Amino acid sequence: TAIAEIQFADYIFPAFDQIVNEAAKYRYRSGNQFNCGKLTFRSPYGAVGHGGHYHSQSPEAYFAHTPGLKVVIPRSPIQAKGLLLASIRDPNPVIFFEPKYMYRSAVEQVPVGDYVIPLETAEVIREGKDVTVIGYGSQIQVLRSACDLATEKLGVSCELIDLRTIMPWDKETVLKSVKKTGRAVVAHEAPLTGGFGAELAASIQEHCFLHLEAPVQRVCGWDIPFPLIFEPFYVPDRLRCFEAIKKAIQY
Repeated sequence: TAIAEIQFADYIFPAFDQIVNEAAKYRYRSGNQFNCGKLTFRSPYGAVGHGGHYHSQSPEAYFAHTPGLKVVIPRSPIQAKGLLLASIRDPNPVIFFEPKYMYRSAVEQVPVGDYVIPLETAEVIREGKDVTVIGYGSQIQVLRSACDLATEKLGVSCELIDLRTIMPWDKETVLKSVKKTGRAVVAHEAPLTGGFGAELAASIQEHCFLHLEAPVQRVCGWDIPFPLIFEPFYVPDRLRCFEAIKKAIQY
């Protein structure tokens, strides 16, 4: 198994051609005779608190647009181990983005033994009935807090979903939830325009239109280079996510 590390994700772009034009297409163009040796790219991504525009970006949408690649983003140490082992054993090339913000803030007792968490499956972390809240990576802890605030201030029951794999994403789990709640909020650190949240919003609108009680809300980074001193205003926080939940509920 080939495992490469590119640190940070901001510096993955010199390898972009080899990843999207070669690795992603290798099985296809060989008629499934060859693969890339279960190639897995580990790469720390996202905000870190003081990284600025070259150490804070979230480039997952670039790679999610490429058939042949899988894109995985864990939310915690336990998830990271299970998803990483599953990525390494998958015959397809996998981009495994690790939320660098979580390196020093996430603490869990990770099982010593071997285990895998299946790729392409989202997890319903918290069941609810009023609104579906969707995220991945480090945004999950932000969304947990926003959901707690919505319950405290508004009496809202939030269903929280961690995508875990954003390509291919678990459409069945997401759509089933939105059809139940009638509302959806999507959050990610990457910029709004062309972010993966747009794909989620479009699919939800297409398949859940008659079930929706409000427009799909997106809480994302702004369409600007990632700022240094203004990072707290750029990254979606619990209050921005809470306001999106509130808007969906009160629409």
